[in-house]
Amino acid sequence: MEKATLQELLESRLKDIFSIEIAEASPQELFLALANVVKSCYANDWSQTRKNLLVEQQKQAYYFSIEFLPGKLLKSNLLNLGLLDTAEELFEELSFSLDEVAEVEKDMALGNGGLGRLASCFMDSLASLGLPGNGNGIRYNYGLFKQKFVDGHQVELPDDWLRAGNVWEVRKESKAVDIQYGGEVYLIEDENGRLRPERHGGYVWRAVPYDTGMVGYQNDMINTLRLWSVEVPAAEEANYATIESRRSLEDLTAVLYPDDSNERGKKTRLMQEYFFVSAGIQSIVRYYLKLNHPLTMMSEKIAIHINDTHPALCVSELMRLLLDDHDLPWEQAWAITVKVMSYTNHTIMAEALEKWPIDLFKEVIPRNYQIIEEIDRRYLEEYAEVHEAALLNRTRIIIDGQVHMAHLAIIGSHSVNGVAKLHSDLLKSVVLHDFYLIFPERFNNKTNGIAQRRWMQLANQPLSKVLDTTIGKSWRHNPQDLQLLKNYQEDPTVLQRLADAKLTNKQALAEYIQQTTGIEVDPTAIFDVQIKRLHAYKRQLLNVMHILKLYFDLKDDPQAPIHPRVFIFGAKAAPSYHYAKAIIKVINEVANLINHDPTINDKLKVVFLENYNVTLAERIIPAADVSEQISLASKEASGTSNMKLMLNGAVTIATLDGANIEIRDAIGDENIAIFGLTEEEVYAYYAQQNYSAYAFYEEDPVLQRVVNAFIDGTIPNIEREGREVFDSLLKYNDEYFLLKDFKSYCDAQYRVDLAYKDQQRWQAISLMNIANAGKFSADYTVQNYADDIWQIEPLYAHVKEPNSASLT
Repeated sequence: MEKATLQELLESRLKDIFSIEIAEASPQELFLALANVVKSCYANDWSQTRKNLLVEQQKQAYYFSIEFLPGKLLKSNLLNLGLLDTAEELFEELSFSLDEVAEVEKDMALGNGGLGRLASCFMDSLASLGLPGNGNGIRYNYGLFKQKFVDGHQVELPDDWLRAGNVWEVRKESKAVDIQYGGEVYLIEDENGRLRPERHGGYVWRAVPYDTGMVGYQNDMINTLRLWSVEVPAAEEANYATIESRRSLEDLTAVLYPDDSNERGKKTRLMQEYFFVSAGIQSIVRYYLKLNHPLTMMSEKIAIHINDTHPALCVSELMRLLLDDHDLPWEQAWAITVKVMSYTNHTIMAEALEKWPIDLFKEVIPRNYQIIEEIDRRYLEEYAEVHEAALLNRTRIIIDGQVHMAHLAIIGSHSVNGVAKLHSDLLKSVVLHDFYLIFPERFNNKTNGIAQRRWMQLANQPLSKVLDTTIGKSWRHNPQDLQLLKNYQEDPTVLQRLADAKLTNKQALAEYIQQTTGIEVDPTAIFDVQIKRLHAYKRQLLNVMHILKLYFDLKDDPQAPIHPRVFIFGAKAAPSYHYAKAIIKVINEVANLINHDPTINDKLKVVFLENYNVTLAERIIPAADVSEQISLASKEASGTSNMKLMLNGAVTIATLDGANIEIRDAIGDENIAIFGLTEEEVYAYYAQQNYSAYAFYEEDPVLQRVVNAFIDGTIPNIEREGREVFDSLLKYNDEYFLLKDFKSYCDAQYRVDLAYKDQQRWQAISLMNIANAGKFSADYTVQNYADDIWQIEPLYAHVKEPNSASLT
């Protein structure tokens, strides 16, 4: 589109919506007008994509996830439509800033962290590869929460992201479906001797879809992210006349992950999971029936993916529809279901594998419970002749009064994958070993990837421009072409241009930090970044312990040869996760201590930025020098911040955990700082049960001083939290082996400090990280899912061939 045409469309929208000229428009008005122009630019392609799918009847994948974390869509859609440069030039000519206009947009607050961001990266890649794949989730009114720090404590405020509406979504009232909850279900024999369910009581809520176009990268392909909102069915309005009667209904899509530490919260979470699963499965079956194929062929046209355990009810819900609504025999319905379903496991942590009490299940979704009981019974019966009873009893779905959702997903799927090589190996050898013995053919690995269009082309334009002028623009379509940068690892001119781009980003982040926190940081300092969910296994506390060591080193010797560092944290803790919230308080008080100590001479600064989300990540990641990936080996399934930071030239300090291993393999030991226990050593401690945190504490005076700081008054205002941390390390024997890994971590940090002082060497290491980041593109990950699990192919008939489809 020509610049003049874009201006005409913008002027027209401003007049239509606000009756104003461009010169009078506020950033908010310009955003809404431009967003409507963008929507109109892809409206025909969106409609055509849907028509083509019906005509071609190609197989489609449906990605069910309780989280999606798309971030802001204006600049992403402009980029994918090939309009970003045009829009930037136009706004500059009009004396406006496109960045200022884009800043108005609210992040779609539909996720917490890596799980939701991965789902959104996959949506971007599916469309950009021309693959027919759609998202299915919940339209939360308030998302997770808006994080504020009050006296160093995390306070959760409602994230009212929908207050001004969502310009990108389209309400599809005609596609609404009813969701049944509660009541009693009796199996009644019909005249043919077949048992049929008969429901008595219960209630019905309405699921209304809101669709958002997922725009492919310059290929005219527009997939759909469908998010469901709850409403009262028209026939039931009289039953919801009071505020109290509406409360439980409104709670359903109010927030992501309602507090499940009480019975009401548990019930709401189970109802949430059934809500978006039932709505999505009903919608898919309705679409499939339009194709006029027998239900027995469903797996040839439909692939349903269960992203973590939250949508595991897809298995029982598809069975319910096939059995109850379409009269299929059990054996046929089960064969269809297993062929259609696939499951990604995202965790090694046993507590993250969901389980629900039977009584709650029966109360909320009684018919699904009956079906799960029968799946369980038939599973035991089918495999009784080939596997011992003890193995089957450990892997059945209903155990000790609880329904195990991961077991349901595995038994009801044809594919089970992990998200990094180590993670997938641990699933087979440890976490899901029993299932691997029964279903070895189902297990496979799909290492996670990231949408490099967003995390480089959008988030880091200074670096993108350096790459364009150094290696050409083919990397924008084929991320593997980043490897061309290796030809310049000894070119001082290119290394300096990379350094200049990094400094530009650091200056921008320093300005943001000063504006939002009042803390002044030096852009020439090392920017050391840890951004991820706050969880004990991710070991933000280990990072804090090293910061305290450096602080004590400088207190003892203000001239200690430590290059200035800015430690930057971004993380939210789950509202009910008290230990994680204690660590947040500790980090903030350590920051207050160090940032206000004049004897440190600004050699150390600690910054904890509030309300970490996609937009904040886009500010931090391009400015990072050091990427902290320090989880205890064997605990992180994959990680994706490691890939984003690597892509942007940060140097990784890491344990051999998750995808860190594959990053190390890609860039070589000399370009990453590895430390700490290996997975084998961690499991050896578990097996021998001989780990003694106190022994490490007793033997190391440096470690003693650091650990004692949590309780000896060194850090003010943490009497309760400091004691909680101290006890976790010594009284409760340091569950995540921080004391064991502390010295190794400090040694690795020292190596990082030395490397940074040799700037030419540092820039060469940074270059090698960027050059090898292409293999971690979500495009390759999604292509592997498409080929190996979903068996979907690009929609070539009426769509231009995707630019990034050559995935060799």
